[in-house]
Amino acid sequence: MAQPLVKKDDDRDEEAEYSPFLGIEKGAVLQEARVFNDPQLDARRCSQVITKLLYLINQGETFTKIEATEVFFAVTKLFQSKDVGLRRMVYLIIKELSPSADEVIIVTSSLMKDMNSRTDMYRANAIRVLCRITDGTLLTQIERYLKQAIVDKNPVVASAALVSGIHLLQTTPEIVKRWSNEVQEAVQSRAALVQFHALALLHQIRQNDRLAVSKLVTSLTKGSVRSPLAQCLLIRYTSQVIRESGANAQNGERPFYDYLEGCLRHKAEMVIFEAARAITDLTNVTARELTPAITVLQLFLSSSKPVLRFAAVRTLNKVAMTHPMAVTNCNIDMESLISDPNRSIATLAITTLLKTGNESSVDRLLKQITNFMSDIADEFKIVVVDAIRSLCLKFPLKYRSLMNFLSSVLREEGGFEYKKAIVDSIVILIRDIPDAKESGLLHLCEFIEDCEFTYLSTQILHFLGNEGPKTSDPSKYIRYIYNRVILENATVRASAVSTLAKFGTLVDSLKPRIFVLLRRCLFDIDDEVRDRATLYLNTVDDGSGIEKTDTSVKEFLFGSLDVPLSNFESSLKNYDPSDEPFDIYSVSKEVKSQSLAEKKAPGKKPSGLGAPPSAPVSVVDAYETLLSSIPEFANFGKLFKSSAPVELTEAETEYSVNVVKHIFDQHVVFQFNCTNTIPEQLLENVVVIVDASEAEEFSEVGTKVLKSLPYDTPAQAFVAFDKPESVPAVGKFSNLLKFTVKEVDPSTGEAEDDGVEDEYQLEDFEVVSADYILKVGVSNFRNAWEALGPDGERIDEYGLGPRESLSEAVNVVINLLGMQPCEGTEVVASNSRSHTCLLSGVYMGNVKVLVRLSFGIDGAKEVAMKLAVRSEDIAVSDAIHDIIASG
Repeated sequence: MAQPLVKKDDDRDEEAEYSPFLGIEKGAVLQEARVFNDPQLDARRCSQVITKLLYLINQGETFTKIEATEVFFAVTKLFQSKDVGLRRMVYLIIKELSPSADEVIIVTSSLMKDMNSRTDMYRANAIRVLCRITDGTLLTQIERYLKQAIVDKNPVVASAALVSGIHLLQTTPEIVKRWSNEVQEAVQSRAALVQFHALALLHQIRQNDRLAVSKLVTSLTKGSVRSPLAQCLLIRYTSQVIRESGANAQNGERPFYDYLEGCLRHKAEMVIFEAARAITDLTNVTARELTPAITVLQLFLSSSKPVLRFAAVRTLNKVAMTHPMAVTNCNIDMESLISDPNRSIATLAITTLLKTGNESSVDRLLKQITNFMSDIADEFKIVVVDAIRSLCLKFPLKYRSLMNFLSSVLREEGGFEYKKAIVDSIVILIRDIPDAKESGLLHLCEFIEDCEFTYLSTQILHFLGNEGPKTSDPSKYIRYIYNRVILENATVRASAVSTLAKFGTLVDSLKPRIFVLLRRCLFDIDDEVRDRATLYLNTVDDGSGIEKTDTSVKEFLFGSLDVPLSNFESSLKNYDPSDEPFDIYSVSKEVKSQSLAEKKAPGKKPSGLGAPPSAPVSVVDAYETLLSSIPEFANFGKLFKSSAPVELTEAETEYSVNVVKHIFDQHVVFQFNCTNTIPEQLLENVVVIVDASEAEEFSEVGTKVLKSLPYDTPAQAFVAFDKPESVPAVGKFSNLLKFTVKEVDPSTGEAEDDGVEDEYQLEDFEVVSADYILKVGVSNFRNAWEALGPDGERIDEYGLGPRESLSEAVNVVINLLGMQPCEGTEVVASNSRSHTCLLSGVYMGNVKVLVRLSFGIDGAKEVAMKLAVRSEDIAVSDAIHDIIASG
C-alpha cells in the first residue's frame, strides 16, 4: 500500500513525497465501492477502492452501522474473483470492518473453504480472518483445522495459526490452552518465524505457572532454539526467571547466567545485543558478570551500522547510572562518537562520558558539547543538561565552567521544557554549592531580561527573593528586578514587586531605595501590581527605623505559606464578609488525600456527613461542625485531625461500614459510617460494640446510637474513648455491629412492627502513630529546616532489613510517619542505590516537625536509613524516632 505524506530527509523539507490519498473523502469512496457489484469485476479497480477504505479506517474515520454493513456485503461478492491480489485485500478489509455475529455467517463458509484450499496464501489468511471475527462457538468447530495448521509444513500457514492463537488467548484461553502439544512441536520447527511465534505462544500459555516457565526455559536453553528471533525471546524469558528466582544458586552463580553469557558469542548481532542488555539489567549484577557484556557493547560502538552503535551507547548510558566504573574502559570509543553524524548517538555518548568522566576531562567535554548542542532536538538537550547538573554535583570545584556552560545555552533558542530544565539545574546548583550562589543568581538575572516564558520569569523572581538577600551584595540584583516592573507583562510585574518587597524587608541598607521604587509602582495600570505595592508599602519600613507592622504580619507576607492552597481556597469561598476579618489561622493545614469512600462507584458512594463532604466545604470543618453539634462530644475541645475512612466490610456485602478516627487532645471519637444495602430491611437501634482490650491506654466514655438506618441512606454511629492527654496512644480495636432488623413491605415501603435482634462482625482497625501527625507541606523545605535550627534536632541510623527496592522502603516509612512528602522526594529513581526524602507535618499539640530521610541499599537488598528530625519541641523529635524504632 502507498504511504501517507512523510519527509524523506531533514535537510530536504521541501521535497515531500506525494500521497495518492491526499484529500479523499469517505462519501466519494463509498460511491466508488459500488464497483464491487459489477457483473464483470475489475480486480485492479476493486483493490484500489479497498485500499482507500483501509486508509480511511486507519486514519480514524468512522463508518455508521449501515455504511459498514453495505460495504461488508459488497465485499463478500469479491470471493468469486480468482485474482490472488484482490483476495488478499478482501481478507484485510473483512478484518478491519469486524462484522457483527449475524453478518459473520455470510463469509464463514467462504473462509472455511479457503482454509482447506490448496493455495497456502488462502489458507494462512483465512485462518487469520476467521480467528479475528468469530466467537468461541465457531472456534470449537474449526479447532481441529487450527491444530493441524500449527504443525503444517508451510511456515506461512503455521505462523498464521500461531499468531491467531496469541490473539485468541486474550478472549478464549480455554481453547488455546488445549493446543499445548502442537505448539510444543512447532517450537522445534526449522522455520525461524514459526519457532519465534510458537515460543511466544507457549510462554503465554504457561506464564501464570512460574514452575512451568522455569521448566520451559531450562529445556530450551540446552540448544534446541535456532531462530535468532526466538533466541531473543528466550533470553528475555531467561532474565525473567532469574529475576523471579530472587537468589543465586548455591554455588554462587546465577541460575541460567551461563546461557546468557554463551549468547554473547552467537553469530546473530541481535542475539548478542539482547544477551548483553539482559546481563546489564540483572539485579545486583557483579563486576565480573558485567565484564563480558561491556566488552561486547564496546565492540558495537565501533560498528559501521548506526543501529548497533545507538543500541550499544544507549545501554552503556543506562549502565553508567549504577556502575560508572564498569563503563570507564569504553570512554575512548565513546569519545569518537561525539562527532557521529547521528545526533542521537552523539548525545548519548556525551552524556555517558559526563557520567563516567573524571574531573580533568570536564573542560574538554564541555568544549565538544558546545559544538553540537545547536544541532540536536530539545529532548536530547534536556538529557545533556541533566547530565551536566549531575557532573557539577559530583565535581563541585568545576562549578564555574559548568555554570558558564549552562548560562550560555540558556540564552540560545529553545522551548519551554528545555529552558525550564536549565533553570532548574542552576537553581539546584545554587542551593547545593554555596560558592555558586552569586554567579548563578547573576546568570538567572541576565536570562530573565530576554525570557519569553512568563512562568519561568515569575519562578526566577520568587527564587531571587529568597536567595538574593542572603548574598554579600544584594544591591546588584535590584536593577534587574525593577527592570521587570518596567518592561514585562502584568503577571511578571506583580511578581517583581513582591521580590522587591522581600529585599526591602530582609536587607536594612536597601529599605530607603526599595521604598522609593515601590511608591513608583502605585501608578501602574494593573490592579494587582498596585495592590501589592500598597500592601508592601504598609509593611516595609521606609528606613526611618519605625516599624509599621508586627512580626506575625511580616511572617505571613514573606514567610512560607504552610496552608494548602486547596484548603485556603475552600475557606475563602465559605467566608461570609462581615465586620470580623478573615482569619488565616482558622484554615486547616492538613493535606487531605482522596478517601476510599470517594473512590467508590456512584451507586455505592456515601452521601451526607457520613462521607467526606464535597468542595467547597473543607473536610475538617465539616467533621468539626458535626462533632460539636453532638452534646456528648461538644466539650472535647478543638479537633486536631480526622483520618481517611477505613473500610470495615468487604465490597458488595449486605451492610457497608467504614470508620473515621477523630483525634482530640484527650479523646478519640470513632465515627462509624453505616449503609444498609438491602431494600427489604430497616435497621433500628444500630450500635457498634468496640472491644478495646488490645488498646490498654483507652477507656470508653460514650456511645451515640443510630436510631434508624433505612435502605441506601448512610448515617453515623459514634463511640468515644478517653486517652492520656497529649500522648500518641496506639492500639487495636475489635468491632461488632448490633441492630434490630425489621422487614419492609416492597409494595408499601412500610416496616413491620416486630423486629429481630441481629449482629454483624466487622473488621478490626488500629489507631497508629501516624494518626497524631497532620500532613502539612512547606513551600521551601530548606528555608523551613534552617528556620527550625539545630536545637530541636535528633539524628540516628536504622536498619530496615531486606526490601525489594528502595522505593518500597521509602513508601513504608512515609506511611508509618503519616507526614507530607515535600518537593517530589517521595519518587525514587529506578535502579537508585541511595535516596533522600523530605517530610513535613504538624505533631499533636500543633508542633511543627520536619524530617530528612537518607536511604541506602546494598547488594543483598539490605536497606539502611539515616533519620534527621527537627521540630519546635525536642520531645517531639524524640517521639518521631520512637515511632521508627518501634515500627
